[in-house]
Amino acid sequence: MGRTNPTFRDVLRSVEDRWAPFRRALRYEDQQRFDRLLGHARTHADAAGNLNHHSPIVPVLLAIALAQERRIDDLEARLDELEGEIGEQADRVDDLEAQIDDFGHQSDEISAGNGTSPHERTG
Repeated sequence: MGRTNPTFRDVLRSVEDRWAPFRRALRYEDQQRFDRLLGHARTHADAAGNLNHHSPIVPVLLAIALAQERRIDDLEARLDELEGEIGEQADRVDDLEAQIDDFGHQSDEISAGNGTSPHERTG
């Protein structure tokens, strides 16, 4: 006996065929993005096949949304990592500025002990 329902991969191919005119009308770089979105649906084809939804676009859109959510999570994690690195570098800059200020105060104190300002002395 054969299957009564087409596989989700068959359904996805028919969705891609119906959307082909739209894809062709896109700019080249957007065609690549469109293909990537449908690639997300192919990635989740096994799960979508279990859904057996009456509207084939629903599992496609859900797979795309899931992939986008994962991408957002990855980008947020990377952003947190970079913000942490920036914070560490800002702390280092603050420490260096404090050391420079201390050096300036020490230089002023030394000059005050000699009776000359650092700007009046010549090498």
